[in-house]
Amino acid sequence: MAERVWSRREFFRRTAVAGAVVLGGPALISACTTTGGGSGSTLENARSAGTIKVGIANEAPYGFTDSTGKVTGESVEVGRAVLTALGINEIQATTVEFGSLIPALNARQFDMVTAGMFINPERCANAAFSAPDYTAPTAFLVPAGNPKGVATFEDIRTKNLRLAVLSGAVEQGYAQNSGVPDSQIQVLDTQNTMLQAITAGRADAAALTNISLNDLVQRNPGAGVEVTEGFFPVIDGKEAISAGAFVFRKGDEQFVDAFNVELKKLHDSGRWLEIVRPFGFTEDNLPKPEVTTERLCSGA
Repeated sequence: MAERVWSRREFFRRTAVAGAVVLGGPALISACTTTGGGSGSTLENARSAGTIKVGIANEAPYGFTDSTGKVTGESVEVGRAVLTALGINEIQATTVEFGSLIPALNARQFDMVTAGMFINPERCANAAFSAPDYTAPTAFLVPAGNPKGVATFEDIRTKNLRLAVLSGAVEQGYAQNSGVPDSQIQVLDTQNTMLQAITAGRADAAALTNISLNDLVQRNPGAGVEVTEGFFPVIDGKEAISAGAFVFRKGDEQFVDAFNVELKKLHDSGRWLEIVRPFGFTEDNLPKPEVTTERLCSGA
């Protein structure tokens, strides 16, 4: 079945914090420039310097600064593991607004993006993407035990259930395109209000990516809720697949190729899953073989 690639990660509200930090270290005060100053390729210069500058958007659970001041997240930690395998042992992270990541990359403020950015044709026209690092299936937050047996948007419609969605997120459109009437849909402003709607019995299910919902459950132990198995909704006869990856400048194909080799090793060995579990990712988020950068960039 063909796939549809959504053009942006609408299911997250983004925050921007100015500044730059060394991964696990103190803030950097100086202006950012690309790694090293040699005449070699980006990869060669980073290997020679032993460090590389990366861009994040301070967006959990992908790349963010935690309460201790450490820069972490799924994309940051996977990126660090791959870069270490390439002989680059230090990451310096610069935080910019999400929509400015590719322009800042091309302006050489840093040399790659570790922000879990979805691959789509518009972005592929302006930057080079690694192989997909993860996919982001839709799932439902439901009371523990899933008493209403929710698995799809069709279940919401046919069982006349009450569905909570996040304002501005793609799941409202998924529900509507699946025939769920607006009278069954509650549009809420935060993930926490979605959780409260389920625990208070005001909604039977809440729809979001399984990544977001798993992270929400981890942050609220004992809430008496669970996350259903992830799936890709079929919209207009096509699966709506979103896949995140690492971003590089065009012309850095040598770097991308080397990065992809080590990323595949992480995926195949099971180590990737160990790295990403703390951020709410599961086996459901491993990209299937048919989900490739080439297909996502083409919009096929």
